[in-house]
Amino acid sequence: MTQATKDELYRAIPDILAAPKDGAVIDMLCLRPGYGERKFVDQIEVTRSGGIPGERWVTAPWLRLEDGKPHPGIQVCVLQKRVLDLVWRDRENTPHPGDTFIVDMELSEANLPVGQLLLAGGAVLKVSDVFNDACVKWKARYGAAAKDWVTAPGHPELRLRGLLCSVERDGVIRNGDSLTKLAAD
Repeated sequence: MTQATKDELYRAIPDILAAPKDGAVIDMLCLRPGYGERKFVDQIEVTRSGGIPGERWVTAPWLRLEDGKPHPGIQVCVLQKRVLDLVWRDRENTPHPGDTFIVDMELSEANLPVGQLLLAGGAVLKVSDVFNDACVKWKARYGAAAKDWVTAPGHPELRLRGLLCSVERDGVIRNGDSLTKLAAD
């Protein structure tokens, strides 16, 4: 299978932005116990103090605070289903990107500003200010065009590589649960 071309990626943006703005179904829950490892499960527990128990956030996060602690804004990764379907074409030979879960929801800053609270099953997540810029593994797996597309002018605010969140209330997230915006207090 071929990787998505630059033209295919750019033509897909209107469809990606047409995704529902709220109330998306959570699907494809994925644990990442070690580098390159993927384990698909029916439910995931999330905690403020530990992120996702069994994952490497506590011991080997890709981003740390100045004091050396894991950055809470990267505890949970969410990817839009339309983006996943666009870039992950060879599912037999190419690893899943490793996002915590997939939703058919519009993830842009306009729809989900930094600080937005989200009800995910029994947990509450908070939209982080950390930008998911698509690492070198994204480029190797899905192509240079897919990597460049995420960071192209005007695209970072669309969050095409997904949304990063902190856990604000411990809880369990299950396949089939809803991801819903919460009103500000």
